[in-house]
Amino acid sequence: MIVHNFNAVLLDLGLFQIRWYSLAYILGIIFGWIYARKIISSSFSSNYDFKSITKNQFDDLIIYIVFGIILGGRIGYVLFYNFEYFIQNFFEIFKVWNGGMSFHGGLLGVIIAILLFSKKEKENFFKFSDIVCCVAPIGIFLVRIANFINGELYGKITNVPWGVIFPLAGKDARHPSQIYEAFLEGLVLFIILNYIFSKKKLLFIPGYISSLFLIMYSVFRIFSESFREPDLHIGYFFNYLSMGTLLSVVTLLFGLILFFFIKKNEQNN
Repeated sequence: MIVHNFNAVLLDLGLFQIRWYSLAYILGIIFGWIYARKIISSSFSSNYDFKSITKNQFDDLIIYIVFGIILGGRIGYVLFYNFEYFIQNFFEIFKVWNGGMSFHGGLLGVIIAILLFSKKEKENFFKFSDIVCCVAPIGIFLVRIANFINGELYGKITNVPWGVIFPLAGKDARHPSQIYEAFLEGLVLFIILNYIFSKKKLLFIPGYISSLFLIMYSVFRIFSESFREPDLHIGYFFNYLSMGTLLSVVTLLFGLILFFFIKKNEQNN
């Protein structure tokens, strides 16, 4: 068994602290931005009719995405995970540094951000969203690793050899569910989406990658949730489904609808 003894604070400067969690978001955005620019300039991006997208446009889009992640992630956490607490402690909503972000809320925030930006640029929404979906697993991977370092979002009690004892969760070893999610939602999802995106023989219309992202992320998240301890103040719905699972079922349905809609249009064209 492994005993978790990581410090959530990378660097303590007294009045100012650099935390692994904040650093994960920053690096995820930076690395994603760099890789997105590489995608735009690469030859295989032309297979998806992205020639009209420029690096400068994506540079401007990043600002929208940052606000979408922060606002969407925080509002999503307030609404989905701890609404009653924040209603009673309203000003705690603005203390983002204390933690509390929702992936699904951040996802919705990014979708709205891309919608606003694509409308301003008079471009196809999916041309931007497909690129974002290719790079998003980078940030997901880093944030899940930060969750592990923080010792939060830990898994259920287990006796597997790689079980981890998290001080905040008692003396029992637990599944390192954060690592499972980092591997599936981050590394595996990144490899699959970018492999499909780079196949020159696969001439799909914009939106195909976005639909696959929603589908595969949701499947991986639902699988990982089976190893993860539910939020103590929420528990399970119907004695089995966690909030993360319920939200992932919704994104899975939207992904499937989008996938079949795109395939239908592709056949008609």
